[in-house]
Amino acid sequence: MPQTHTKPVPATLVAGARAIVSASQTDEKVRLAYAVSKAWFQRDLALGTPTRDGAMPDRPGRPDQPVLLAPRDMPKRKLGGDGSKIALIHSLAHIELNAVDLTWDLIGRFAHIKLPRSYYDDWVRVGLEEAKHFAMLEDRLAKLGAAYGDMPAHDGLWQAAQDTGHDLAARLAIIPLVLEARGLDITPPMIEKARAIGDEDTAKVLDVIYRDEKNHVAFGAKWFRYWCDRIGQRPESSFHTYVRKHFRGNLKPPFNDRARSEAGLTPGFYKPLAPLIG
Repeated sequence: MPQTHTKPVPATLVAGARAIVSASQTDEKVRLAYAVSKAWFQRDLALGTPTRDGAMPDRPGRPDQPVLLAPRDMPKRKLGGDGSKIALIHSLAHIELNAVDLTWDLIGRFAHIKLPRSYYDDWVRVGLEEAKHFAMLEDRLAKLGAAYGDMPAHDGLWQAAQDTGHDLAARLAIIPLVLEARGLDITPPMIEKARAIGDEDTAKVLDVIYRDEKNHVAFGAKWFRYWCDRIGQRPESSFHTYVRKHFRGNLKPPFNDRARSEAGLTPGFYKPLAPLIG
């Protein structure tokens, strides 16, 4: 775990979220995620407000590398030889780095809304785990003689944040219940493939990510339902509306129905969207 005692921690959770998303160096982004999470769970941080602590940035801080490409220009990924293995792990690291920023943006951007403390407890945990995932994948790259930034990466994930920055329900629909839920579908086959080619180290990292993703989707389902109830909307039909409006892509089967349902994302949410969007 990164050391967190040598540098100051932001004074509020909102200030911490803003600092994490703004950080341009990945080691500082991870360090801050650990430090802010620790301070929050020790009850050393006030929540803060975007008005006092500063608005969230329009785009996250990023290192000079990797080169960011349009999703359509990205090469195909697969788990095989060393080169393709590194490419896949690099792409997963990029996804997890975006997940760090998307989660902490969710914490900071909507802090002007009165929400239960347990809401922040859940998402701070997610923000910490996303930072852990990135650090694990970065370490795996290093052991393979590579580093994050060595290959191009796509620039499409942050678009979801920009499209939903005005609406908490839309953000909860798209980030945990579409993007994270997709991880429940595709991660188990990657784990099986890694073990089939004898890459137990990568399989173990993916095992951790998959286990944590189930909780992330569960938090998304929990708080999406909570917010729909609060604003007088039906969760499933509202989810369909938000996805059709804000998701740029396809909801593609096969779905991991069991893991999705265990996380509270029952088929009535996503099955009706597959033939309409896919």
